[in-house]
Amino acid sequence: MRVPLIAGNWKMNTTLSEAVKLVNKMLRELDEIDSVDKVLCPPFVSLAVVGDLIKGSSIKLGAQNLYFEEKGAYTGEISPLMLSDLCEFVIIGHSERRQYFNETGEIVNKKIVAALKARLKPILCVGERLEENEAGRTEEVVTEQLKSSLASINNINGLIIAYEPVWAIGTGKAASGKQAAATIQFIVMLLLSYGIRI
Repeated sequence: MRVPLIAGNWKMNTTLSEAVKLVNKMLRELDEIDSVDKVLCPPFVSLAVVGDLIKGSSIKLGAQNLYFEEKGAYTGEISPLMLSDLCEFVIIGHSERRQYFNETGEIVNKKIVAALKARLKPILCVGERLEENEAGRTEEVVTEQLKSSLASINNINGLIIAYEPVWAIGTGKAASGKQAAATIQFIVMLLLSYGIRI
């Protein structure tokens, strides 16, 4: 039985001092929860400081994104090599990256390959928007996202797939446990049908 993983994506929130206060406030209680794996994903600027604060605890650290090149003239980007000494996990394919930064399945795939090469554990986000959900296209959308994101990857050891019903984020709507479980089961069966070991 796999241990559930809960990742807290702070998005573009908290200054460095606010991040320190937040971690100090929740560290003891969060560390005492032992039924799940816990990952904090603060902004890049706080990774080192948050990493120091949680050192020795049961809490793990993740980044919110990466670029697929190891180094080069890519102003403002963060490479997998830069992250590999700081954290264990990295979020890839988040709906906001897909929506606001036009990240395609091909780009997501390159990022996953780069993360795995750097021995980071990708948290791949997949999920449908409201209009896709209402049109009954959840399985179609998730299939396309997985197919393009995992192209040429036949061993996903270390990769986490997070079902992210985009339509339930900040809309006041919520995916029921039954809806989420059905989509997760579909994802598992789809991966097995691709011959991917899980």
